[in-house]
Amino acid sequence: MKTDTLFKRAFNDALLLTSRLRDGDPIPSETTLAAELGVSRTTVRKILQTLTEEGVVAGAGRSRFARASAGEVLPFPEAETVPTSVQVEKQFMEWMLRGDAKAGALINELDLARQFKVATTVIREFLNSFQRFGLIERRPSGGWVLQGFTHSFALELFEIREMFELRSAREFSSLPESSPLWHELRRLRQEHLDLLGEIETRFQDFSDLDSRFHRLVNTAVPNRFIDGFFDIITLIFHYHYQWNKQDERERNEVAIREHLAYIDALLSQSRSAVASACRKHLASARQTLIRSTSDAAAG
Repeated sequence: MKTDTLFKRAFNDALLLTSRLRDGDPIPSETTLAAELGVSRTTVRKILQTLTEEGVVAGAGRSRFARASAGEVLPFPEAETVPTSVQVEKQFMEWMLRGDAKAGALINELDLARQFKVATTVIREFLNSFQRFGLIERRPSGGWVLQGFTHSFALELFEIREMFELRSAREFSSLPESSPLWHELRRLRQEHLDLLGEIETRFQDFSDLDSRFHRLVNTAVPNRFIDGFFDIITLIFHYHYQWNKQDERERNEVAIREHLAYIDALLSQSRSAVASACRKHLASARQTLIRSTSDAAAG
């Protein structure tokens, strides 16, 4: 499943990339495509083979070129490009946010499996990934319990986030114009504007948008360890501090505006502007986290 969704996601990105080429334009090398699409050269070859069969690409080896006269090739549906693990993560986070789950909340594998329409083994694997960090604890009698987050734990994790995201943001600004990540960034920018226009009624929708934006930035520097670690980062920084509902709408509006400034800096491809916008947004997020964990400890 993971390989299948990865292929479909990369195929859609490659389809977008080739749609911008004129008839006869050369196709980037396998190595270049692998870097831009974030997949292996083996997956790139499979994509090129499929595009050739569809008439979008012609030629072979280093002599491949675009065929703008080819008929319309439809991308895979978005739902098919998202791995099951990511879908479960999103649903679990929504369950926490909408259900206002707090430390001490009981988690039932079977109930979640039914709600998310997946096997209990998928839920168990997901919960196990958090257990090693002490965020979720398995009870001897069965079931799981959601643990609290300590102030020091959150700050230690934030240091990792700051170091990696700043590096990723700088690299993102240097991506070639042909990278499909630019299209995705512009699409997310419009989603931010749309949400800002409906902030009074949709402010809770920011959590998902926040997570997708930071994930996109981090894809500029693929790292298997950080990819797995991002699940924990998401849980703490995009959901935990929202348990304090007092100024949630205002916080989310400020964060949206910071994101827009961050996105515009990325689109400008100015490394200094990117570093400044990234640091400003992360500093704001850090203060929100400090206030949240301090309030939680006091409560």
